[in-house]
Amino acid sequence: MRFAALAAWLLAAAVGAYLLVIGPAREGPFRQATKVTRYPAVVVLGHPLCALAGLALWTGYLGTGRAVYAWSAFGVLVAVVMLGVTLFTRWLVGGGGRHARGAEHAFPTVAVPLHGLAAAATFVLVLLTALDGDRP
Repeated sequence: MRFAALAAWLLAAAVGAYLLVIGPAREGPFRQATKVTRYPAVVVLGHPLCALAGLALWTGYLGTGRAVYAWSAFGVLVAVVMLGVTLFTRWLVGGGGRHARGAEHAFPTVAVPLHGLAAAATFVLVLLTALDGDRP
């Protein structure tokens, strides 16, 4: 299960990297015309940086088998999910309402749910692995 979590995490990271590159390449999340749908820079940059830190901790768990790394990775993953939900809700509001202009249209519609599903799978698998690792 721990390697399934790694695979899900790497898939989420790959699709997330694609979204991080394709959005600014098409129009850019920082150059939007409406304040309502503008993505805060700290969220846009914090989400992937925290995810990479969590992935590094997960790699530490895979290398050592120590539960402290698994739980630390899960804790960071909670922050990553909260930042991701913030980005997702901004994307939904911008893509569906009267403020639908700017980078919301730049993100491929298939990539956003794929990233979210891979992230959800990662979250569940990391939690289950961490819980399983605490058994005597």
